[in-house]
Amino acid sequence: MSGYIIADVTVTDEAQMKVYREWSTRAMQQFGAEVLVRGGRVEPLEGDWNPQRVVVLKFRDLATAQAYYRSETYTHARTLREGAGSIRMFAVEGA
Repeated sequence: MSGYIIADVTVTDEAQMKVYREWSTRAMQQFGAEVLVRGGRVEPLEGDWNPQRVVVLKFRDLATAQAYYRSETYTHARTLREGAGSIRMFAVEGA
């Protein structure tokens, strides 16, 4: 089964978030992530969840998604993101 990382991103400092995205993109490339969604218009359909920005990444499997998240490159990206916004993120297996 493929592994997915899904994130709900709120940006408060666009310039700093841009630097984070550069480093997170490097990590995505290292782990073969396929970017399915990265930004774009969000249209809530049900419930009270109204994310500002959504990211969906597809990996070969859940172990690869977890390795991406724990990698040195993505760990560095997360430190660069501090103070630039907030992210709610999870990994999930899927088709």
